[in-house]
Amino acid sequence: MTAQHPSPLHPMTYSTRGADPATAPAFLAPLDQMGSGLPGSGLSWLNELRAAGRERFAAVGLPTIKNESWRYTNLRDLTKLTFQPAAPAAAAIDLLPTVRAEGQDGPRLVFVDGRFRGDLSSVDGLPPRVDLLSLDAALSTHSGLLADHLGRLAAADDRPLVALNSAYLADGAVLHVPANVQVERPIELVFVSVGSESQATTCHPRMLLIAEAGSKAVVVEHHVGRGAGTTLSNHVTEVFVGEGATLHHYKSQREGTGAIHLSHIAATVAAGGCYDNFILTTGAKLSRNEVVSRLDGTEARTHVSGGYLVRGTQHADTTTLIVHAQPNGTSREVYKGVIDDTARAVFQGKITVCPDAQKTDGYQLNRALLLSDGAEIDSKPELEIHADDVKCSHGCTAGELDDDALFYLRARGIDRDTAQGLLIGAFLSESLEEIAEESIRDAFQGIVAGWLEEQK
Repeated sequence: MTAQHPSPLHPMTYSTRGADPATAPAFLAPLDQMGSGLPGSGLSWLNELRAAGRERFAAVGLPTIKNESWRYTNLRDLTKLTFQPAAPAAAAIDLLPTVRAEGQDGPRLVFVDGRFRGDLSSVDGLPPRVDLLSLDAALSTHSGLLADHLGRLAAADDRPLVALNSAYLADGAVLHVPANVQVERPIELVFVSVGSESQATTCHPRMLLIAEAGSKAVVVEHHVGRGAGTTLSNHVTEVFVGEGATLHHYKSQREGTGAIHLSHIAATVAAGGCYDNFILTTGAKLSRNEVVSRLDGTEARTHVSGGYLVRGTQHADTTTLIVHAQPNGTSREVYKGVIDDTARAVFQGKITVCPDAQKTDGYQLNRALLLSDGAEIDSKPELEIHADDVKCSHGCTAGELDDDALFYLRARGIDRDTAQGLLIGAFLSESLEEIAEESIRDAFQGIVAGWLEEQK
């Protein structure tokens, strides 16, 4: 049977409002030089997907601050650089991040500058019939599965960076968990940015996560930097959670000081399913994490939470959208951030309740802690409700450390740095408690502790 791509791909006229078409040629020129060198070039559905992405990005270019979704994050500095696709990296990687205890093994895929590294990867510990492989390999062995899913969720016309990712679509991770299969060990996806000190580089990894009805899996993404060069990572992930399935999806972003990290996650959840997402951001010069979770079945659930710790001149943007499309859905969102020096954070969180989504229960909380006079937070929580029998709430606060609490600790012989670290750790604990898996929660608490130690 020949799989049909679910979205019609045909020439369209795109609005350029809030985008800059003049920025497109510089990002597309390297792609044009590749010709038919991308993997899977013999697949007609893939060629159509890439062509549609290229056409879309060529028409609009990078988003600008005139685009309401990008109002607080300006990408103009990207136009001052000339990016080239990262070359295959054979660099030795001595130490890889993990949430496993020392001596434990488990399934793990490793990507260096967006390219799969089989020598660093393993699928040990996976149950039978579970597929975990690189996108490059899956184009040969699972092309029907990919044709049915790629581009279905992450294809919105108002997201040009998704279009750019589709244009360059070449490698990434694919996870397919069959119905009623439970994967006990966490699956780790490691993305290492090395780059080049002499040339700004870019990569566009694509991830596809499929948890069929009644299945369960835990996926942990690690994003780290190992080089001093300027790198642009433009990630897109599509997540399909079937009826009664549960997918825990955790991410730690600790890229280097020269990194630009852009990510878009689009998830759909069927009846009785649960998509649980948590993102911890401490790295990159500029980062933006977009998460869109759509509850497409009755009694579907989603948890979209995270934490961000930034300092210096870092810029961290968190933009989320939770769509309740069916009745009796539940969503929970808890984001907390710590901002120091002249760093800037952005939180844009929106919950939309569709007319048919009666008895929706939605909760959203964003709190930020400002450690200096130059720190800045732009927060924009939104509720858009089109049903009349719902329970939805949101809260948003920003403030400084409690002077009374700090004085209390100092009066008991605790030095200022340690006291401040204790208060920050306590502040972040509410968001970290959203991580359901204890071992992963402990690992992420360790990342927070490391960041606080560097503050001293």
